[in-house]
Amino acid sequence: MDINVNIALISLLAFAALSNIPLGYLRMGSPKYSVRWFVYIHLSVPFIIGLRIANHLSWQTIPFSIALAVAGQMVGSRLYRRKHL
Repeated sequence: MDINVNIALISLLAFAALSNIPLGYLRMGSPKYSVRWFVYIHLSVPFIIGLRIANHLSWQTIPFSIALAVAGQMVGSRLYRRKHL
């Protein structure tokens, strides 16, 4: 596979498919700084790292995948607020 396709695929997975949107949604329903809250924030990180290593992507893709994971968490939290407020 082309390197750009790998980067795009991992970026998409970091944002949505690895559950950052649902995890952000769940995070909003748990008490802040609790164990569940911490797990919901960090659960997708090992999967993103594994995908990056398995596809032989350089360390330069890390900031981009982290930014997309955070964006997925933010989208999930906004969906929670929209539904529950």
